[in-house]
Amino acid sequence: MTRLLSPRTLFCALIGLLLAALWLSLALGPVSLPLGDTLRAALRIVGLPIAPQGLEQAELILGQIRLPRTLLGLAVGAVLALSGVAMQGLFRNPLADPGLIGVSSGAALGAAFAIVGGSLFGGIPAALEPYLLSACAFAGGLGVTALVYRLGRRDGQTHVATMLLAGIALTALAGAAIGLFTYLADDATLRTLTFWNLGSLNGASYARLWPLLLVTLGVSLWLPRRAKALNALLLGESEARHLGFEVERVKRELVFCTALGVGAAVAAAGMIGFIGLVVPHLVRLLVGPDHRVLLPASALAGASLLLLADLLARLALAPAELPIGIVTALIGAPFFLFLLLKGRA
Repeated sequence: MTRLLSPRTLFCALIGLLLAALWLSLALGPVSLPLGDTLRAALRIVGLPIAPQGLEQAELILGQIRLPRTLLGLAVGAVLALSGVAMQGLFRNPLADPGLIGVSSGAALGAAFAIVGGSLFGGIPAALEPYLLSACAFAGGLGVTALVYRLGRRDGQTHVATMLLAGIALTALAGAAIGLFTYLADDATLRTLTFWNLGSLNGASYARLWPLLLVTLGVSLWLPRRAKALNALLLGESEARHLGFEVERVKRELVFCTALGVGAAVAAAGMIGFIGLVVPHLVRLLVGPDHRVLLPASALAGASLLLLADLLARLALAPAELPIGIVTALIGAPFFLFLLLKGRA
């Protein structure tokens, strides 16, 4: 594959894009703030001795609303993109997606159980609702992924094709269960469930943010350590074994990291599609398939793309807000069709 950009050029461009996305995400919204005041208020929030005159409103909006939302978008975008790279490397298919192993549908099922089940049994205490919803979504994602992995194991080997088929079957089964919960939901609960399934960074809080940040940090540090193994897997499993890699261990780690990352992202922000598909593929077109470059570059690009998509979701129908899953689908689906048509040309 021919590289269009050198890694240094790409990283400089992505870092610049991310800084711009962060700045705009903090400054723009239903109440827009001057870019200069936004920067000064942000520096004051992180502890720098900036004079507070004229920054009271900006500091309040940033500290309580936009900063946790921006950090949430950064973490979700990065971990979804990293998970997409891991799955595309595992399946040796640049059009693979983290949802192939059922983690997204499992997390959605767990969330539906918490939302509708809590309503059926008298409601969830308001203080516990955010934590219980996140915990159920996270547990659902991990549970379905563990089952997919178990079904893909045979004779001490993990068969990727079997795991893929098991993921498709369990995704369909989870979709049927979510449909049942949707049928049982009342009007208010149905609205909550529908909005959650479309994904949103609205309602971000530091309590919901810290677990995701820890998971994102762990995945971001661990997956690059497997970059050489992912490069070897591109040649095939037997070739990777001959090169000295423990292929079964690498598969387990990739599946676990993907389940952990996507489960935490879906638990925090709902269902957000196409980031794990579009971002790795686009970065691969620019710099080639070397995972030593592809992993960190995809993390930067995923964070930037999700922040810009969230900005569009906030501004398109302001003061109302579009679910971010709609925005990412409007971006990702045409790109996916373009790839399909390009492959047929």
